[in-house]
Amino acid sequence: MTGRVRVVELLRRLESAACRCPAHSNTFHQGAAVTCSKRETDYAFEMASSNIRYGEGVTREIGMDLQNMGARNVCLMTDKNLSSLPPVKAVLESLSSNGVNFRVYDDVRVEPTDGSFMDAIAFAKKETFDMFVAVGGGSVIDTCKAANLYSCHPEADFLDFVNAPIGKGKPITKALKPLIAVPTTAGTGSETTGVAIFDYEPLKAKTGIASRTIRPMLGLVDPLHTLSMPSRVTANSGFDVLCHALESYTALPYHQRRPCPPNPINRPAYQGSNPISDVWSRHALKVVAKYLKRAVNDPEDVEARSSMHLASVFAGIGFGNAGVHLCHGMSYPIAGNVKTHQAAGYNVEHPLVPHGLSVVLTSPAVFKFTASMCPERHLDAAEILGADISRLKKEDAGLVLADQLRQFLYDLQVEDGLGALGYKQEDIPDLVRGTIPQERVTKLSPRGHTEDDLEQLFADSMKLY
Repeated sequence: MTGRVRVVELLRRLESAACRCPAHSNTFHQGAAVTCSKRETDYAFEMASSNIRYGEGVTREIGMDLQNMGARNVCLMTDKNLSSLPPVKAVLESLSSNGVNFRVYDDVRVEPTDGSFMDAIAFAKKETFDMFVAVGGGSVIDTCKAANLYSCHPEADFLDFVNAPIGKGKPITKALKPLIAVPTTAGTGSETTGVAIFDYEPLKAKTGIASRTIRPMLGLVDPLHTLSMPSRVTANSGFDVLCHALESYTALPYHQRRPCPPNPINRPAYQGSNPISDVWSRHALKVVAKYLKRAVNDPEDVEARSSMHLASVFAGIGFGNAGVHLCHGMSYPIAGNVKTHQAAGYNVEHPLVPHGLSVVLTSPAVFKFTASMCPERHLDAAEILGADISRLKKEDAGLVLADQLRQFLYDLQVEDGLGALGYKQEDIPDLVRGTIPQERVTKLSPRGHTEDDLEQLFADSMKLY
C-alpha cells in the first residue's frame, strides 16, 4: 500500500513539473488551456494515405467495389488518349457487368489548368454523383479530386481551397464523396495523396489544392496498365518518383517546420521529413535505382514496370506526408512558362514540359545546394543511386549526388537542361517570380534561400552535361 501511495505522489509531482506543451505534457487533453501557442515549431506529424490494392488485373474488381458501396450514379473521369485503351476498357467492362450506373467525362487535359479543372467541376455539378472514379495519370486523378471537392461545395469560389498565397487556402470541413483512383502511369503517386496540382494560367505558374480530405479512398494499382506507356512517358513519370523520394527524404524535419498549428485542422499535408515517411521514400529510391532504366529501355520488362508502379506508391506515401521542396517548387514555372517545347511520347497539341521532366532538370543544382544542411542523407542517396562514398567526406555530399543524378539523366537521354527546352538566361527572372508563390513546398527546403539563390539554381540548370 505504501508503494502505491509513493507512485501516486510521484505522478502528481511529474504532472505539476511537466512542460505544458502537448509535445511533452500528459495533460493536453484537459482542454483549451493547453495550446501550442508557446511553440514556434511543430511537435507532431501525422501519417495519412489512401488504401491501396495491388495486383495484375485488379482493375476488374472495381465494379464489385462500387456495387458493395451501394453506388447509384458514378462519375468516371479520364482523358481522350486513354478512353479507348485497355485500362479504361477494363473499368467500363467491370462497371457494366456489375450493373453500376455511370457517366464518362473524358476531356481531362494533360497537365491541367485552372480552366480545365473548372470544366470538369462544371460536369460534376450537372448531376448528383455519389461516387467518383479516376482512370489515368496524375492529371486525371488530380482533376477528379477537384471535381469531387467543388461539387460537394457548390457555393465555393474556385480560389477558396487553392493554396495560399495564390488562393485563400481555406480548410476543407465537409466530407467528400468516395473516390477510387486507377493509376495508369508510374509517377505522380496521386492515388495516395491529398494533393491536386494545376497550372494557374493568370500567373503562368503551377499551384494546387492540398488537403487530406481530397485523397482517394482507394487506389487500384494494376501493373498491367504500365505496359502501354511509351518509353519517354515511362522515363518522365519515373523522374517524378525519383524526385518525390529525394525531396521528401531531404526535406526540413517536421519538428523544425513553422508555425506550430493552433489546431490539428491547420497542420499541412506536407509536414517535413519524419521517421515513417523516411522509410517509404528511401525504399522508393532503391527501387528507382534498380528498375527505372530497365523500365524505360524495355517496354516488355514486366518486372521493371511493375516495380516502378509500386515505387510510385511508396514515394507517394512518403512525400504525401513529408512533402517536397525546391525541385518541385521550381518546376511549376518551368512547366507553366513553356513556349514551344513538344514532349516526345505525348499525344497533345499544346506545348508541353511533362511534370517529371520539369522537376528533374533542376535536381543536380538543387541537391548540390541543399547538401550542407543534411550531408549524411545526401550521401546516403548518392550511394543508393550507385556512388562509391567510402572515401568521401560530408562536404563532398552535394557534388557527388549532383554528379550521380547528372549521369543518371544522361544515361536516360534526358534533354540537356532548361536551354534544351527553349529557355534562355533572360527568362530566369520570370522563372524566379513563378517560384516565389510556391512557399507551400519551397519552405520545406532544408536550406533557406533568397531570390538570388533561385536565380543561380535556374542558371546552373540551363545546361546539364
